[in-house]
Amino acid sequence: MMKALTNGSVRLVSRYLPDPFLFAVILTLIVFFLGLFIGNTPGQMVQFWGDGFWNLLAFSMQMVLILVTGHTLANTPLFKRILNGIASLARTPGQAIMLTTVISAAAAWINWGFGLVIGALFARAIARQVERVDYRLLIASAYSGFIVWHAGLAGSIPLTIATEDHFTQDMIGIIPTSDTIFAPLNLTLVIVLVILLPIINRMMMPEPGREITFQRYDKLDDETPFFPRMATPADRMENSRVLSVLISIIGFWFILDYFARNGFQLNLNIVNLTFLFLGILLHGTPRRFLNAMTEAVKGTMGIIVQFPFYAGIMGMMVSSGLAGLISEWFVSISNTTTFPFFTFLSAGLVNIFVPSGGGQWAVQAPIMLPAGADLGVDPATTAMAVAWGDAWTNLIQPFWALPALGIAGLGARDIMGYCVVALLFSGVIISLGLLLL
Repeated sequence: MMKALTNGSVRLVSRYLPDPFLFAVILTLIVFFLGLFIGNTPGQMVQFWGDGFWNLLAFSMQMVLILVTGHTLANTPLFKRILNGIASLARTPGQAIMLTTVISAAAAWINWGFGLVIGALFARAIARQVERVDYRLLIASAYSGFIVWHAGLAGSIPLTIATEDHFTQDMIGIIPTSDTIFAPLNLTLVIVLVILLPIINRMMMPEPGREITFQRYDKLDDETPFFPRMATPADRMENSRVLSVLISIIGFWFILDYFARNGFQLNLNIVNLTFLFLGILLHGTPRRFLNAMTEAVKGTMGIIVQFPFYAGIMGMMVSSGLAGLISEWFVSISNTTTFPFFTFLSAGLVNIFVPSGGGQWAVQAPIMLPAGADLGVDPATTAMAVAWGDAWTNLIQPFWALPALGIAGLGARDIMGYCVVALLFSGVIISLGLLLL
């Protein structure tokens, strides 16, 4: 039954899911016409779209850098040995799928950006060592671990409401992470998913002889080309280890000072900075580092082109009132018991169109928090229900898959069939947790 469900999902997605860019275009048109349906004028919707179009520029650059610096770091000899050493623990395709899921989930729980990159890099390392493991499912397994990010140490919603002067403080005060990230409900859901998701992914393995292995994507054999030393001063500088060491000292000085001042608080900027300077140092010379960067940049096209369109979609969803309307409808059919469950579903639906944890919370918090208070639901539970809904539908949102796909060298159609199955099972697990716990 599981293989039939998986095969059907893979066939359906392969046939009907367009390229992620077209997916963003189609979402844009859907939101545009829905905005007209609820009373906005065409001129207003165009204005909302245009006003939001460039709102993710800084974030887009961060995502480009996390893909490029992570890819470049993985291509260093030392990092390859580390990844290969851990990957050697997997002896069979089934073990490879399960180990990749666990490593990815653990990394995503620590920091979502770290998890996106590490999961994909580790999957590639395993794919090179374990024969007959399906590469598409392996990358999908790596991406599936991302589902726990919003329940982890870098979850934007729990960290926001634990911070002084957050925008909902007048409604709910300051809620410590002991009531959100480290609450029994949240930790139970994380533990259950980390146990069951690897098993679910393993059950989706294709029948022997039907695997599509890494060898099919041999274009990803990314050994960094080496250009020998030349006689000119410029060539000697490009191949100088001294320059790499000196600039790395400055970079690591800042990184160590950051952790000394802030504790172990990871964010995209510090993850990117760490990956960048580790790459510079471990490649040895500027020329080797630049060669690796040149290869890595090839996978960034999807992020550069598509993220502005998602920013435009977010602008229309928020300014037209669509996101609020969706949230209000789910509130209208809720009671005290079902409110966390319907909050989770509403967040999952809104996330398809507003794929940003912080942005989604800004839209839904003013609606969900007062409604939850009226029903007697703990605001920490409401916040984490939104967080889980946001993380859940990331499994089928190409927006977040683009960095992993860029590293893997795959397209969305290659993995989304498996991700749909993971979405269904994880949705049941999270829903039962919110209803019963």
